[in-house]
Amino acid sequence: MSDDPFGGIPFLGDLAKLLKAQGSIQWEAARQLAYSNATDGQTEPNVDPSVRFHLQELGRVAELHVQQATGLDTTVGGRALEVVGVNRTAFVSYTLDAYRPLFETLAGSLGQAPAIGNAPGTGFGLDVTSSELDDADPGLAMLSQLLGMVAPTMLGMAIGSMVGRLARRSFGQYDLPIPRPASTELLVLPATIQSFADDWSLPGDEVLLWVCLHQIVSHAVLGVPHVRSQLERLLRDHAGGFRPDPSALTDRLGHLDPSDGDALAELQAVFGDPEVLLGAVRSPEQELLRPRLDALVAVIVGFVDHSVDHMALQLMGSSGRIAEAVRRRRLEAGTEDAFLERLLGLSLTRQQVERGVSFVDGVIERGGAEAVARLWSAERALPTPAEVDAPGLWLARLEVDDDPTA
Repeated sequence: MSDDPFGGIPFLGDLAKLLKAQGSIQWEAARQLAYSNATDGQTEPNVDPSVRFHLQELGRVAELHVQQATGLDTTVGGRALEVVGVNRTAFVSYTLDAYRPLFETLAGSLGQAPAIGNAPGTGFGLDVTSSELDDADPGLAMLSQLLGMVAPTMLGMAIGSMVGRLARRSFGQYDLPIPRPASTELLVLPATIQSFADDWSLPGDEVLLWVCLHQIVSHAVLGVPHVRSQLERLLRDHAGGFRPDPSALTDRLGHLDPSDGDALAELQAVFGDPEVLLGAVRSPEQELLRPRLDALVAVIVGFVDHSVDHMALQLMGSSGRIAEAVRRRRLEAGTEDAFLERLLGLSLTRQQVERGVSFVDGVIERGGAEAVARLWSAERALPTPAEVDAPGLWLARLEVDDDPTA
């Protein structure tokens, strides 16, 4: 078996060459599917200029309160932030570009399967061993190699589906606490925000201001250099730690009965399941770093929620209702949202959020509001997983670190 099962068939041979040249991810497929999923295939209008102007005003108010309440720097290169309202199409484009390094790392980790003879490993759960190729039906071996060639397209489609879904649900670019390239523009989705306000009978302007506060606090925390670098490193290591499961797809395909009238529907279900399609399984390396990643994300999310709740209580009459509605909405995440979070290593469950909020509340109870600000003072001040569950231990460690006689 050569690495090109269609080399002798002119048309299919050309197609195979095209598939091989697309790289580890077919980004055009990802982009087009994300656009389609985000907009239901419909053309959407640009954000109304009056809405964009109103968001800029609310953004300036929110930024001032965030600076005063948290003491964190919200500027980028000395320039103030500008909250920019965008539609879902623009959000998809920016998000795919921002997350591209993580997805490329993920594709690399899924493509680490060993080589078969002289053919390179395809990864993505589609490889078989040399002995399996010797014993396999020629048609099955050809299917395996064909699937290996189309794997970048399938991965691109899986990414596009997930990012399109994210664009439908997100209020802004930091709904997932993932650092983005430095920019003075902070993206929010006013149409989604207004729809949420209408569904919950909440004042639209207050919800817009709440979202501005949430996005700007998230931007400020993720902009702290040592927080950004550590979180990026943990996310990158997690994305690079997956190992392909060679049996994930072949087992599912092997159980298909061509004589079954539902075989076509089952085949579509197989190729629509990103977990089976990618064959991604957690590695021991990921399990080792997971407690640190969970702890850091919990503290970031907990701090953001606490800060926003505190500021919103002073600025808007519906703050409690908005916070409760947002928290309930988090629990409505579908399977694609959960899978995207799992691929990226994020845990945003209710327990994880409450863990972070409890840590911040515990620090304030023992050391006052000024103690919370020490979270972002230096990398050594970031709490360990054990300290997130016992804030008194964190405060005690900082006191020892600050004591020159210790």
